[in-house]
Amino acid sequence: MARSASRGWASLVGLLVVLLAAGTATYELGWIDHWRGHDRVAPTPPPRPLGLALPSLAPAAPVAAVSSGGTLKRAKLSTVLRRHLDSALGGHVLAAVAPTSGAPLVVHGSGSAVPASTNKLLTAATVLRLDGPAKRFTTRVVAQGRTVTLIGGGDPLLVAKPEHTYPHRADLTTLAQRAAVALKQRGVTKVRLTYDDSLFTGPAVNPTWPASYISEGVVAPITALWVDEGRTDDGESRVADPALVAAQAFAQALTDAGIRIRRAPTADVAPQGAQEIAHVDSPPLREIVDHVLETSDNEGAEVLAHQAGLAAGTGASFDGGVQAVLQTLPKLGVDTTGISIHDGSGLSRQDSLPVTALVQVLQRATSDDALAPIVSALPVAGFSGSLMARYADRGDQGRGVVRAKTGTLTGVDALAGYTRDANGTPLVFAVMADHVAVPNTLKARNALDDLATALTTCRCG
Repeated sequence: MARSASRGWASLVGLLVVLLAAGTATYELGWIDHWRGHDRVAPTPPPRPLGLALPSLAPAAPVAAVSSGGTLKRAKLSTVLRRHLDSALGGHVLAAVAPTSGAPLVVHGSGSAVPASTNKLLTAATVLRLDGPAKRFTTRVVAQGRTVTLIGGGDPLLVAKPEHTYPHRADLTTLAQRAAVALKQRGVTKVRLTYDDSLFTGPAVNPTWPASYISEGVVAPITALWVDEGRTDDGESRVADPALVAAQAFAQALTDAGIRIRRAPTADVAPQGAQEIAHVDSPPLREIVDHVLETSDNEGAEVLAHQAGLAAGTGASFDGGVQAVLQTLPKLGVDTTGISIHDGSGLSRQDSLPVTALVQVLQRATSDDALAPIVSALPVAGFSGSLMARYADRGDQGRGVVRAKTGTLTGVDALAGYTRDANGTPLVFAVMADHVAVPNTLKARNALDDLATALTTCRCG
């Protein structure tokens, strides 16, 4: 019994020695700091011992050669299209496949088709070129005497309260707290509140949209001032007056911050000479585009189109946004022949464009730094955004490879983006079908996904 106890104590002591040694090593090697996030600054390297000659290191040989792909073969691409343009896509289908620069190698169909949400690619390219990826949109508070005005700056992602999301969004609660501090420093604790949403002009609802879009909560009225994109608390429908609701949320936040509001907020243009007392900035435009394209955000796209019109000098309106697109795309090398659009989101069934326009925008995004956010923003097949629930078969070779913007309306299915073939050759593709029978909606969607996968598995380069 005593001998067994001695062996037990010896084992315990040995274990403690090992743990102590491991702990010391962990501390000395800095692993604890790494876990705590304290290793972000690289330590200063120790001095080289005197008299020690270190040989210069030659570049290491690559583990494997990087495949640069090859030249895409027109005949093989044509075969892929012919085999996978399923009858479920209906009687009017446009398709094109191209390398990352130059003319498409294969084009199926002619004329124009309804793009649905792939129209957002044109909007994104335009606003990125005009405003630049680093642009931020500012929501301001100005004061004159005891009148305080909340001014909308066309921030599409403004929210009522702080959120820990990507992109990091500006919020009215923080804005109200900053404004309250400034007012109290002036000795003001009671104010009249107005709100100014005059940055955008023209109708708040696109005249080419079906009237049911608003009543059914498909999209909110477009305004330069809103919170939560004009959505109701449950997120399922839209409010009738997004600017008023935003002002009411700001009034409550200002009250919570210790400033009394004389009466309910009213709409009014900010008075001349009023001084800014607080502001909040949107995320940079590249992050907003990332969100809009990944999630196919209709409201966000329409605000960006209005911002494009503002930047182009054509007007911060639906018409101004369209004119900005038509003026800017040719400067990007995109042929606008046959393009007829009425909004920035693709919700209008009167929108139409040739499939080559989508291809040209996607091609330009691969070589133009200003448009680069488009490439990274596109949903990844089976993993993100509007493609998260598609390519569900884990054996699908398009899964995780295809990046594309979806487009869906009743009777319309579209897909436009990037993939690489089995040889590693990158390619750009776009398909639009706008005569899809309603019972074939899911079949048409699957046909588009199958086509993109077929391009991925083809040895076309």
